[in-house]
Amino acid sequence: MSTGTPKDDVLERTETVKKEKKTPPYRVLLMNDDYTPMEFVVEVLMDIFGKGEAEAVHIMLKVHVEGSGLAGVYPFEIAETKVEEVHALARAEGHPLKAVLEEGDA
Repeated sequence: MSTGTPKDDVLERTETVKKEKKTPPYRVLLMNDDYTPMEFVVEVLMDIFGKGEAEAVHIMLKVHVEGSGLAGVYPFEIAETKVEEVHALARAEGHPLKAVLEEGDA
């Protein structure tokens, strides 16, 4: 039992507002090279990035003509994993395909 005044017996409720840190999105770009077959790039875009065939072909042509193409925009951890998956698959198939991360929006 409390020996103080009734006011002392009241617990004060405080709310802590948790603000999530919004991390910037990261762009995953595929880079052109002179050795990786175009069909393999399309396969990577479909298998790793979930693109449909038509979109994958469009991105692959952009990589081929312009030197790089946007494969997707993700939070950092996911983008980093996608880059690692591209490199692992390319290595396994003997291709030098590279993917890079770039901070920024779509």
